[in-house]
Amino acid sequence: MDAGSFASTEKNRPRSHQLLPRSGSTVYMPPLRNLSSNPSSYRPSVRIHPLANAFIIRAASSNLDVLKISAERTLDAPDIVDDYYLNLLDWGSKNVLSIALGNTVYLWNASDGSNFELVTVNEELGPVTSVSWAPDGKNIAVGLNNSEVQLWDSSSACLRQSMRVCKESKLRLIWDLKVFLKENVIKFLSSCLMHLRRLKEIHRSRVGALAWNNSILTTGSMDGQIVNNDVTGKKVCGLKWSASGKQLASGGNDNLLHIWELAMASRAVNQNQWIHRFDAHNAAVKSLAWCPFQSNLLASGGGGADRCIKFWNTLSGDCLNSVDTGSQVSALLWNKNERELLSSHGYDENQLTLWKYPSMVKFAELRGHTSRVLHMSQSPDGCTVATASGDETLKFWNVFGNPHMDKLATKTKHSEPFANYARIR
Repeated sequence: MDAGSFASTEKNRPRSHQLLPRSGSTVYMPPLRNLSSNPSSYRPSVRIHPLANAFIIRAASSNLDVLKISAERTLDAPDIVDDYYLNLLDWGSKNVLSIALGNTVYLWNASDGSNFELVTVNEELGPVTSVSWAPDGKNIAVGLNNSEVQLWDSSSACLRQSMRVCKESKLRLIWDLKVFLKENVIKFLSSCLMHLRRLKEIHRSRVGALAWNNSILTTGSMDGQIVNNDVTGKKVCGLKWSASGKQLASGGNDNLLHIWELAMASRAVNQNQWIHRFDAHNAAVKSLAWCPFQSNLLASGGGGADRCIKFWNTLSGDCLNSVDTGSQVSALLWNKNERELLSSHGYDENQLTLWKYPSMVKFAELRGHTSRVLHMSQSPDGCTVATASGDETLKFWNVFGNPHMDKLATKTKHSEPFANYARIR
């Protein structure tokens, strides 16, 4: 690599912030111990060090007590924080080396010798206290002194560097510039938005250690806490506690449904472990509803690519039934007084459907929204349901009725000709 630096290549960068090559240094090793008791077997060997162009002379005899290794290249690293508890250097699987110098993270591509600045954080956030590449060699985690962790897509930094070089080059033809922008401007704009995902409030002090296990980023801090963070971008879009408060159901955009046990959360060794993991849905699982008359019965609804309502025994982990509704399931509500289930839907009908349980025979359909029903909530008495839709309306439905009035209506159904007006029953 030419005399350069991990620092920014901007011309106005002070010279003291440039990494300049030094002359080769010598590392002294302890004397080698005899590897054999047979003097005739003492044969010196010569090999090429895998990281340097220097010869390493090895001898098993005591005639050569010092092993001399010359570094291939030495670069100045100004502003590196001299702290034993930090981790400021990491080499990724794509052969790109990252180093944190003060408030800035630099990347050096060992394949072609190019180097550029990934990010410089503000004084109130820095300095950078740790760096770690994800296994894919593309994403990198940056730990900061203020307890924050930032996730970066390194390709966005590469593209910004390319744009800078393109702009500064006076010899580039206008046509070449147009072609370059046409091919890269969309990617450039999207990458600028991709760069920053902040993990905040997971620690109370600086994050000095980072480690990856596939999509799990483990962070360690001066606060003494070790935290596992799933950084795949998965979103939890549904959460419901059972009536007993002993089980929690969670659904996500990874099409998975998890059941968590409160009792296990109190045990430190199992606090992050679910008891059931269901993968039968083919779309995001947002709709969750615990049955009011059977504590271990859970209903779940899938998104547009799934369209199903599924019923689960959360004790045994069995799927009891699955019904294809024909459209996206956005919410589920149980009738508190009857064995009925109400579901709200998206395209194409944007309707509410009332089902008899357990037969799952349609009892009624309620229409009125002109866009998909997004949310559904039940009044405290269990009679009225409110729905909110993409058509920007909030509607109220007397779908479940009043149990007391139903009994009264049964006794006097001929005395009030309009007693059931505006009600399903």
